[in-house]
Amino acid sequence: MERADPRSRRDAYGSRINRAHSPLLAYAVPWATILFASVLPMFPIASAAPIVPPIGLMTLVAWRLVRPGLLPVWAGFPLGLFSDLFSGQPFGSGVLLWSLALIAIEAIETRFPWRSFVQDWLIAVAIVACDVVAAACLSGARLAAPLFAALVPQVLLSLMLYPIIARMISALDRFRLLRVRILG
Repeated sequence: MERADPRSRRDAYGSRINRAHSPLLAYAVPWATILFASVLPMFPIASAAPIVPPIGLMTLVAWRLVRPGLLPVWAGFPLGLFSDLFSGQPFGSGVLLWSLALIAIEAIETRFPWRSFVQDWLIAVAIVACDVVAAACLSGARLAAPLFAALVPQVLLSLMLYPIIARMISALDRFRLLRVRILG
């Protein structure tokens, strides 16, 4: 009678302890999802008014709030630079605003390390709302009431979308930490 390989047995805790993660998945998934989300708003809707929220920024904020410490603070520079290529905003606005968003999250995280999901949700919506208004100001548009009225649907849609994006990020985080079977 052949004995089963002891590595193939799974107990209640054995699959979670002492596991090896794929370095490629661990480092590439957050960056790739943020880059994909930065390009995503170009595809679904073409309209005269901006109604699609900055999904790339929301994904960046969700990764930073769901997994603190995963992305460095300087990550706002290259990711904002990539976003500037596809967003239609003046070049450098994404770099500035995404870097400021990560600095703000770092400051909040230092001050309040014990947050709940509702607080993270409010932080994310506040950052996205500030980003949308600042991007409108940096775009050279005439600052008047109709401009800010046109931005309200974008902020409200981001308010509704953040829990969905945070849930997707937590699922991607579990995928990112898949166990790699080590042979030998």
